[in-house]
Amino acid sequence: MFPIRDHNPSRKTPWVTLALIVANVAVFVLMTLPLNDRQLYALYTEFGVTPARVEALDYLTAMFLHGGILHLIGNMLFLWIFGDNLEEEMGHLPFLAFYLATGVVATWLHVAASPGSMVPLVGASGAIAGVMGGYLLLYPRARIDVLFIIVIIPKVWPIPAWIVLAVWFGLQLANGAMTVGSGGGVAYWAHVGGFIAGVIGTLPWFLKEGAARWWQRTDGHPPHPEADYGRLSSTSIPTVRRRR
Repeated sequence: MFPIRDHNPSRKTPWVTLALIVANVAVFVLMTLPLNDRQLYALYTEFGVTPARVEALDYLTAMFLHGGILHLIGNMLFLWIFGDNLEEEMGHLPFLAFYLATGVVATWLHVAASPGSMVPLVGASGAIAGVMGGYLLLYPRARIDVLFIIVIIPKVWPIPAWIVLAVWFGLQLANGAMTVGSGGGVAYWAHVGGFIAGVIGTLPWFLKEGAARWWQRTDGHPPHPEADYGRLSSTSIPTVRRRR
């Protein structure tokens, strides 16, 4: 189950979202790829968040480091899907402040859940969880195309955002509850903290737009027509008939 796009991409260019993606990719290519394992660990220790001895600036630098190519691609895809509409609603600079603030809150909750851990935390997923929380509040009925792999068969189904995001949040909460104090692996509590911070941080915009009246006006979708992606074909391989 993997979201691949939403049906309401923003009408304006999401400059901040694009800049964040470029910055994360550039840091990965220039600072992470050339290093060996020992150098990587030194980089993560210096600029990631180590709960047992965290420094203030680490909360920001850790958001631009990633543990591998799949970690980076997954985070940037989620940021692209959910970030553009939120940036369009909030404005460029307020969205940037929102992104960074929710990332800091997300990391703080991870530190609080594993205070003695010596494992460095890196990644933008806490901030992106904040973006997802804001998206849920403003656009709960927006359609998200989700890729399912059934055995080896890929299928794409459009699913309302509230279902996709509620399932994702529930998994983070459940996994976080099972790994409190472990300090390693996936930072589930950073995801939980970022998501909750995102919902709370989006409340001013939601209330400014009239709260429930906003949903009535937009039907829970971004306030512009859906993109036309055409019909999703199950396969592009032509059928070759047997000769008789």
